[in-house]
Amino acid sequence: MQPCFFTIAFGIIGYKFYLWITTNQSLGIRFIDFEGLIYFSGIGAGFCSRKRIHIDIANSRFKPTIEIGPIKLGSWQTIKNYNYVSVFHQPTTNGTYVFEVNLWYDNNKHFELYEEQDYQDAFIIGYELSETLNIDLLDATVPNDYKWIDKAEWKAKMAQAQTA
Repeated sequence: MQPCFFTIAFGIIGYKFYLWITTNQSLGIRFIDFEGLIYFSGIGAGFCSRKRIHIDIANSRFKPTIEIGPIKLGSWQTIKNYNYVSVFHQPTTNGTYVFEVNLWYDNNKHFELYEEQDYQDAFIIGYELSETLNIDLLDATVPNDYKWIDKAEWKAKMAQAQTA
């Protein structure tokens, strides 16, 4: 879908240059041409943008970014007060669910770090992050029935599952 909008925007530019070359007239960009160019480029950029979070655990920094091609918009944020990592079940707009991994800090702030369709994959990411940061892990996959995970017990279950 996004290439369509960029194609239209570049088509407007190409058409103006074609007219300029074939008619020897000035480019004369009218407001409607400029508005269309901005409009279609903006829609194309919106479809191409990605939201990402870069993590530098060694320096306790996180950088939420919005990326459009090689352009990355965002700044590093230092976090000192990690609270816990949570994994929860999030409904999507099409009626399905995804599992999200969030890092909670400063009591009520959080980063949405990861989304996964599979419970096990999401939990492994949450577990590894909680181990790296030496903080607790919360299973919030069942609404109104949140459970703190005993990480030693969970690690033992994982080891058993891998050997079986």
